[in-house]
Amino acid sequence: MTAFPLCLSGETLLARPSGALYWPAQSCLVVSDLHLGRSDRYARRAGALLPPYEIDDTLARLDAEIAAETTTTVICLGDSFDDADAAQLSERHRLWLARLQAGRRWVWITGNHDPGPVDLAGTYLAEFVLGPLTFRHIAKRGAEGEVSGHYHPKVGFAGRFSPSFLADRHRIIMPAFGTYTGGMRSADEPLSELMSADATAIVTGRVARAIPMPR
Repeated sequence: MTAFPLCLSGETLLARPSGALYWPAQSCLVVSDLHLGRSDRYARRAGALLPPYEIDDTLARLDAEIAAETTTTVICLGDSFDDADAAQLSERHRLWLARLQAGRRWVWITGNHDPGPVDLAGTYLAEFVLGPLTFRHIAKRGAEGEVSGHYHPKVGFAGRFSPSFLADRHRIIMPAFGTYTGGMRSADEPLSELMSADATAIVTGRVARAIPMPR
C-alpha cells in the first residue's frame, strides 16, 4: 500500500490508502469515525436490516493497519460507536479490541455520536494534544496543526466518489474509517469554507492519490 506524505506544523504524516493516518515520529496511528454498531442502531431505530458484519470488517481493517507499522499509540477521532447502545459490543468484539489495545496507548476522542466514556479500556478525551498537533472530532475555525474527522469527506475521482483526506497548511480532515459510513462532498459547506483555496484532497483506494480539492 502506497501512502501519501503530508506536512502539518513541521511534522510528516502519512495518509494511508485505507483512510488511516500514520505519524512515524510518534509511532501513532489515527483513525476517525469508526461508527461501530451502525447496523445495530439502524435495526433498533429504523427497522432497516443491514448485513450485520460491519464491526468485523472495520476491526479487521483496523487490525491490519496497526500491524502494518510500528504502532504504540492509537487515536480514534470520535464517533467510534454509532450510539451509546452500539458501544455494548459482543464479547468476541470486546476481546478483539482488548488485543489491539494491549501494550499501546489508546485515546478515544469523544464525538457527537459517542459524547461520553463507554465501558472499554483507553483514555477518553474531548481533544488530545501531542507535540505540535491537536486531535479533535470537529474542526475549529482558526485552528492550527489540527487533525479532525466528523464530516466524512469524499471526492469524485475516475467516475466514482471515494472517501478522502482534505489537507492544507492549517489542518487535516480525515475520511471515515467505518464500513457503513456515507460522506460529504468536499465542495459542500462547511468543508469548502474550512479548507484554504490551495487545499489538497488525498483520495483513498489501492493507493493514496492527491488531487486539488474539488470545489
